[in-house]
Amino acid sequence: MDWGVWRVVATDEGHTLAGWAGCAGGAAGVATVGLGVIGWRPGIWLGLVVLAVAALLTWGLHLAGWGKPPGPRRLDQHPLRVRDMTARDGHVDCVGCRLAGRGPRAAGR
Repeated sequence: MDWGVWRVVATDEGHTLAGWAGCAGGAAGVATVGLGVIGWRPGIWLGLVVLAVAALLTWGLHLAGWGKPPGPRRLDQHPLRVRDMTARDGHVDCVGCRLAGRGPRAAGR
């Protein structure tokens, strides 16, 4: 069987603009909460706000096509600058798309 562009690379998960933005925002939020825990009192609340904004930013980028559907992608879809053109219709089994009211449900559900 020739897999061609469907060959799977184990390190495909999360290498998207939405994934990196969520990781950076989450790290900044956790670091700010950590500062609050060790003594800078506004840090706890500010960090929680940063975490909420990071989650919303990541979700928005995913819905705009800068994320990826669940599971591995084709090799031609791996680069960070490739936009997911199927996001507008929603991804099967994607919680983020379901929360936005998009897309088909998995077969049999």
